[in-house]
Amino acid sequence: MGRRLRYIPPGGCLVEVTNRTIQGRYLLRPSQQLNELLIGILGRAQRLYGVELHACSVLSNHYHLLLTVKSALQMARFMAYFQGNLAKEAGRLHRWRGPFWHRRYQHVLVSEEEAAQIGRLRYILANGCKENLVSSPLDWPGVNSTHALLYDEQLQGFWINRTQERFASLTTKKNRSQFREPENVRFRPLPCWKGLQSSDFRLHVRDLVTQIEAETAVRHQTDGTQPLGSQTILRLDPHDLPLRSKWSPAPMFHCASKQARSALREAYGLFCNAFRQAANSLRAGDSLVLFPEGAFPPAMPFQDPIRAPG
Repeated sequence: MGRRLRYIPPGGCLVEVTNRTIQGRYLLRPSQQLNELLIGILGRAQRLYGVELHACSVLSNHYHLLLTVKSALQMARFMAYFQGNLAKEAGRLHRWRGPFWHRRYQHVLVSEEEAAQIGRLRYILANGCKENLVSSPLDWPGVNSTHALLYDEQLQGFWINRTQERFASLTTKKNRSQFREPENVRFRPLPCWKGLQSSDFRLHVRDLVTQIEAETAVRHQTDGTQPLGSQTILRLDPHDLPLRSKWSPAPMFHCASKQARSALREAYGLFCNAFRQAANSLRAGDSLVLFPEGAFPPAMPFQDPIRAPG
């Protein structure tokens, strides 16, 4: 089955982006060093490509980002920078060679409905709790946005300038900390909450966190279980992989109503039809064909330059 076309409606929209490490290995296991590097990479990507980040959660073998993008191109450039640099730094840290990600990232469009947007925020905040790892979103030892959203703060990390570091290592011995550049990750309210006062926004987030904590406590009490705990999580070997993984296909859209889902499906269908027609024309030899707005046209076939005779 082919990959879905990357599609962002004209004007941009809210999307949830996720990916998993190769074979589900714990290559993103939290640690102070990895957390600082990850925040630095995410902050630099946000600054360079201008996406609005609303929430994030990075578990030991996968991550979720909730962000607003203006176009598929902006999203692609942001994700290429984030995933590429994270794979390099985490691979370097854990001495991992070979593929890092299980596949290309998946993005799911979120409708403009308030219920749909809040639902995705709640889902991301609950990561770590719903997997029975911690009892509260605030207890997760890795990178997540819960604390920053509750207290209107930024995540602070570092970007390591590997180019300057490498050049300096060939010429003189310098402290490696000189090549650490501070980067911050700033979170914005959901599109449906943009008109709220900061205090009201934080109150809404607090309500979501309280609900997650209460539901987690009831589930453990009913099942007679308890969370794995942050100390156990920090002792995991990054090269290990879980005995069982729950992998399920991502939906095309996150919506609260059939009407919104039908509207997004129809818009995506029109986009795919236009892309298919343009691709057929290109295949037939029309090199001037126009693809739909926001599309990634297929690469043109390589052609040898025409040489003048003799």
